[in-house]
Formats: sequence, structure tokens, C-alpha cells
Amino acid sequence: MFNRFRFAAVIVAAIAFAVVAPYVRAADGAAATADKPKAVTPEVQTAAWAVKWWMPRHEQKLAEKDKMGRVDLLYIGDSIIHGWENSGKATWDKYYGNRHALNLGFSGDRTEQVIWRIDHGEVDGIKPRLAIVMIGTNNTGHRMDKPEEIAAGVKMILDELGTHQPDMKVLLLAIFPRGEKPDDPKRVNNEQANAIIKTYADDKRVFWMNINDKFLTDDGILTKEMMPDRLHPKEMGYGIWAEAIEPTVKKLMGEE
Repeated sequence: MFNRFRFAAVIVAAIAFAVVAPYVRAADGAAATADKPKAVTPEVQTAAWAVKWWMPRHEQKLAEKDKMGRVDLLYIGDSIIHGWENSGKATWDKYYGNRHALNLGFSGDRTEQVIWRIDHGEVDGIKPRLAIVMIGTNNTGHRMDKPEEIAAGVKMILDELGTHQPDMKVLLLAIFPRGEKPDDPKRVNNEQANAIIKTYADDKRVFWMNINDKFLTDDGILTKEMMPDRLHPKEMGYGIWAEAIEPTVKKLMGEE
């Protein structure tokens, strides 16, 4: 009887492992495998066009964080977040200039680079009230990762943020639209990922917001006036973005 129970326990454990194994976190520096998608495998940026500035930017952000001392608001993501320092600078100054905000957007980053950066000090030693997170479009654009893999990477980011900053709220934004038309394959892939990641919101620590319609015409067209390359917002787009989320940002930061 005992052997029978032990055999059953082994079978149950094996089944459970088989379910979660594809998204089990690899150790830092470990290579991705068929069972551990790249999206959940922490990794530094290796793109030839980015390697010269990526690690120096990471070091600069660590120093900036320490110099600020007080950080109440984080923006975390890829080039679209990075762009607050360029096309979005005037809007950043208007909405976030007096809010002790830190931009942790890195051009070219996918979920795995954000995981690496969180694990290497970018959110440590501070007490932010809110992090605004948007990531995943480069997982689509660079590799056409499956929506489930992108979502697993986003989930790991949320979990890491919860570990490093358990008292911080997270506003998770839908991955922005890309491509001119609704049937653009990359936009479709992003939307399928969005359908999964929105379920991660518990309205206690993680909150979900989808403002994608603000960037589109009534028939779903993404114009060059909004995003010239149909991926990155121009100055007008950053203004629309900030205005759309401002009431939620105020609420989550306890400013109301």
C-alpha cells in the first residue's frame, strides 16, 4: 500500500513539473532551451548595434538611482519607454518632472533583458510607490515569440518586481499596437499576448490598463502621424499616453 501511494505521488509530481517546466526560470547566465524559452531566460543585450551603450546605460541608471535617493515612480520597458528621454521629454517634464521618476527603458530590450536588469540592482535600494511596465513588442519583432512565451516573460518580470519591491504597485500596460492595420501579423501577436497578460492583474498589487485605442483611428489604423515607423510614438503620442493614464497614476501613487 505504501509503495502504491508513493508511486502515485511520484506520478503527480511528474505531471506538475511537466506543466510548469516550459516556464521555469533558468539560472542567471544559463542558456535557453526548448523547455526554457528565451523570453524567460535572463540575458544581457547582445545586439551588435546596442552592446556599446547597453551596459554603460545600466551602470548609469544604477548611479542615477543612487544619486536620486528618493524614487517614487519607475517606468520599465524597451525603446518605447526609453523614448521618454527623446521624443517624449517635454511630456515627461510636464507629468513626471516633479514626481521623483526614473526611466528604466532600454532600446531593443525584450522580456529577458528586463528580468536581468531587475536582478542586477535597478530597482533595489529605493522605495517606489509605482512602476509602469510595458514590454514584449521586441519579443514579437525580433523573434516572433509565441504569445504564451511573451506572457511568461512578463509574468516573471511581475514576480521579480514583487520579490524586490513587495510594497510597490505595478501598472501593467498593454503592449502598444504596431503595424499599419489590425491584421498586421506582429500586431496580432502582441494582441494575443495582451489577452494573456491582462489576466495577471489582481487589482491589489498589479493593475492592468489598455490605452491602445487612443493611438488608432476608428477602423484600427496606426498612422504615421502617430507613430512614424508604426512602432514608436512621436511627441504627440507621448502626450496622449501620459494624459490617458494620469488619473490612474495619481490614484495608484496615492496623490488623490
